[in-house]
Amino acid sequence: MEAIQRKIIHISKTPYSQQIISQAVVVDRMMYISGQLGVDVVSGQLVGGGVQAQARQALINMGKILRAAGCDYTNVVKTTVLLADINDFNRVNEVYKTFFLRNFPARAVYQVAALPIGGLVEIKAVAVLGPLLDSHPAKHFTNKLQSNL
Repeated sequence: MEAIQRKIIHISKTPYSQQIISQAVVVDRMMYISGQLGVDVVSGQLVGGGVQAQARQALINMGKILRAAGCDYTNVVKTTVLLADINDFNRVNEVYKTFFLRNFPARAVYQVAALPIGGLVEIKAVAVLGPLLDSHPAKHFTNKLQSNL
C-alpha cells in the first residue's frame, strides 16, 4: 500500500504558532484546521468587543491558514463551532455568514463548559484543497422526498 502524504501547515502570523498543536494538517486533499479562537495575532490576547468580535477574529485567523494552503473560505466543507454560551448562537451566525457567503459548510454547534484563555467562541474546520465543483442535489432530493410522502 502506498503511503499518503501528510503536510503540516504552519504560519507564524496566527495565534499559538509555538504551541504543541498543528495549526492545520493536510492529508491528501483534506485539510483539518485546529480550533481558532478570537485572538489578536499582534497582542496574543483575545480581542475585546464580545462574542461577535471574537468570532470575526477567529475566522480571520482561519482565513490566514486557508490562504497558506492555497485555499479560501469556499474550500471549507465542515465547521464545528464551540460556544461558551449557546445563547450567543444568533450573534455568531451574523458574523459567520459574512465569511461563508454561499454553499455553506456542514456545521455543528455546541455549548462547552469552558474554552481556552476564557474565549467565548472557537471554530475549527475541514477544507478540501483545490477546485470544487458545486452541484445541488438537495433540490432533487427534496422534490423526490416530497413525491414519496
